[in-house]
Amino acid sequence: MRIVITGGAGFIGSHLIDKLLSRNFEIVVVDSLITGSIDNIKELIDTKKIQFIEQDVQKFLDIEGSVDVVAHLASIASPKAYMKYPINTLKSGSLGTINSLGLAKAKGAKYLLTSTSEVYGDPLISPQTEDYWGNVNPVGSRSMYDESKRFAEASAVTYINEFGLDVKIARIFNTYGTRMKINDGRVVTNFIYQAITDNDITIYGDGTQTRSLSYVSDTVEYLDRLLNSDFQGVMNIGNPEEIMILDLAKKIIEKTESNSKIKFFELPEDDPKIRKPDITRAIKELGYKPLIKLDQGLDILISWIKERINK
Repeated sequence: MRIVITGGAGFIGSHLIDKLLSRNFEIVVVDSLITGSIDNIKELIDTKKIQFIEQDVQKFLDIEGSVDVVAHLASIASPKAYMKYPINTLKSGSLGTINSLGLAKAKGAKYLLTSTSEVYGDPLISPQTEDYWGNVNPVGSRSMYDESKRFAEASAVTYINEFGLDVKIARIFNTYGTRMKINDGRVVTNFIYQAITDNDITIYGDGTQTRSLSYVSDTVEYLDRLLNSDFQGVMNIGNPEEIMILDLAKKIIEKTESNSKIKFFELPEDDPKIRKPDITRAIKELGYKPLIKLDQGLDILISWIKERINK
């Protein structure tokens, strides 16, 4: 099996590569490295276990030879990054999706789109099911990300209807783990870094908003199973174990034995107040439930971040 992975140098993408290599996939990675890190896959490139093409997916995508699967993971996915690169964020979700769908169509390949729970916006129901249309501000400060992902899903479904393409859409909820960028403003790494360095823990809002956090190995297991399933359509992927942001901060302070104090700031525009996936479909179709509990995942990530800070 030969698979093209856009965004393969990123956090989730590089972990997915490790999983697929263990199953003897031949892998071609396409990544602009705008937010991905070559360090995540350098050893694999040097040992020729994967082929790497440095290219932005907003440009026409052509791969020589046969392709069995196209997995479109290329995306600028943290608020700090998509505020810095708003146009590229729009284009990776729109042009990048069209280009990668075109490659799958030309090669007769399966197609995996990694979408996001952000398509639900600031949801009015909890947990969020796949048939919920969401509550999204199309002109808000986060719209370049939210709406590009909604466009990506619409594009993928259109290719199903128009060309009969085998398309799987994974709506990924908050995922954390090793290889995350420590300074990109995501809540888990932000709290851990602040706690380890005894800086103030910054909470936006009153801390009662919730997140449901999936460790990367569980997210990748779902993606791998989805790729190899007969399922077509939309599927939530995540861990329904929900925690308030304030409780997450306190837990990390305790685990790191930190002297950090918690400071509260104004909640950013359109920041979702609840996040909890309904993963009934994923469990039924893929026969898998998340294995890594939050305490276990945090312990792994805290150790990994400490090693990098102390280097």
